[in-house]
Amino acid sequence: MLKVERTAVMNLENAMRGARNPMNSWARSDSSYDENGNYILGPNDLGLAKRLRVAGSDHRKFIRQIFVSCDITAPIYWWKEFDTYKVGTTANSTSTMHKLTSKPIEMDDFSHDHLTPDAEKIMSDYVDAIEKIRLRFLENGKSKEDWYDLIQMLPESYNQMRTVTMSYENLVNMYFARRNHKLMEWHTFTDWITTLPYAQEIIIAEDDAKPEA
Repeated sequence: MLKVERTAVMNLENAMRGARNPMNSWARSDSSYDENGNYILGPNDLGLAKRLRVAGSDHRKFIRQIFVSCDITAPIYWWKEFDTYKVGTTANSTSTMHKLTSKPIEMDDFSHDHLTPDAEKIMSDYVDAIEKIRLRFLENGKSKEDWYDLIQMLPESYNQMRTVTMSYENLVNMYFARRNHKLMEWHTFTDWITTLPYAQEIIIAEDDAKPEA
């Protein structure tokens, strides 16, 4: 299970202005804001963005200045793979250490959408056992022994929410590295990437072209 919420894309205007700096071609910029406050690329700017994007990493520097912030809820086993992309990304997570015992531990705290019926029954019994330890922890004065039992028995399918900030450059790397991954969570994530503004033109584009102002 993976869920992306509260997506915000920022700094597109500044990134495009910077894309025109090398050729001093700002006068050709034809983008503007619509009535909803969205920055809409005009034909000139969109054409330049597409050409720079597919001309290679040296030319597409402007996409490193297009920022995305969102809340991602995903299991620990997915976050371990996401952490491969630590360079250029920032994440603030909900705290397992501080908040694990603050509410009952239930099946829906874990990703279990691909379990077989037999495995789901085993998982349900295991979650019930962890919840009993949580109650014991609260009843026994929050002993370190009970707390360690909880932390060390917590499955990697435990869902954690993180507020993540990254750039379109990060998303290019993630999309092409993970779009065919065997984890379905990566498919959900890369599908989300395709919904971002101008994703088809400046994230997913693969053609070779020469940059022009």
